[in-house]
Amino acid sequence: MRHCARRALATLGLPAVPILSGQRGAPLWPDGVVGSMTHCAGYRAAVLGRRTAFVTLGVDAEPHAPLPDGVLDAIALPAERERLARLAAAQPAVCWDRLLFSAKESVYKAWFPLTRRWLDFSEADIVVDPAAGLFHATLLVPGPVLDGTRLGAFTGRYRVDRGLVVTAIGVPAPA
Repeated sequence: MRHCARRALATLGLPAVPILSGQRGAPLWPDGVVGSMTHCAGYRAAVLGRRTAFVTLGVDAEPHAPLPDGVLDAIALPAERERLARLAAAQPAVCWDRLLFSAKESVYKAWFPLTRRWLDFSEADIVVDPAAGLFHATLLVPGPVLDGTRLGAFTGRYRVDRGLVVTAIGVPAPA
């Protein structure tokens, strides 16, 4: 993952410096850079951007397979489980439970650099829009204040392809 991050730094025209770990293992990006990293079996990635373009980024990749028994009950709100059941009935080829897990991971990865606080799975309500390939995460706790406005939600994109579920969030920097 950190190799991917150094390559991404080079793509931004920045030196490929070591990416150290901070609180809760979060990557410590060079000044002026925001980013996120992910890995799962057979896949690793890093997304980086300049702080002038993005406030925060979050990315997660998971194998496109059902979650292990008991995990969905631990991570999903009742309303999310109901929505997943409807999605599964309409499009059974997609592992919607894994997509929900990945979306919540991306939310956490976008949240933590802004707050330096834990965000529990139960503190974000995810709604998936399969027609648009988007998900919307409503924060159920007070979000961080950005440029004088409280952030109450994240919107991200997802893709299911080549045996993976990948989710990503990018919060643009204020103009």
